[in-house]
Amino acid sequence: MIHKKLDKMYQIWYSLDMDDKPLLTVKFFKTPANNEPVREWLKSLEDKADRKAIGEDVKTVQFGWPMGMPIVRKLEDKLWEVRTNLPQGIARTFFTVEGSLMILLHGIVKKSKKTPQDDLDLARKRLSLWRGE
Repeated sequence: MIHKKLDKMYQIWYSLDMDDKPLLTVKFFKTPANNEPVREWLKSLEDKADRKAIGEDVKTVQFGWPMGMPIVRKLEDKLWEVRTNLPQGIARTFFTVEGSLMILLHGIVKKSKKTPQDDLDLARKRLSLWRGE
């Protein structure tokens, strides 16, 4: 199973060459106070390798959109997560796509399979704020 995931990821990266242009432009969600929670979350991660792994998965989505498992899982209408396996748990970067924009809404590292309801609710709230609802 792991080999299939690695093969799929390799195929995605191998198919990208330096002349390819990203399909999506990545933007960080900004709060009304001009904070960027996902950028702050990434900076708070102690291990540089973790930040790099999450960034590589986001970049894979940026160049390969639309895509699904094992890297992206749709949670509901207009809300997806980038899934990154880390040594200490599973990172989830919640995002939405509007046109050619990929907006990073929320990020967590979790140790259980189930996404905490509070984190899902926060991603939904930020999505509503982004959409002006």
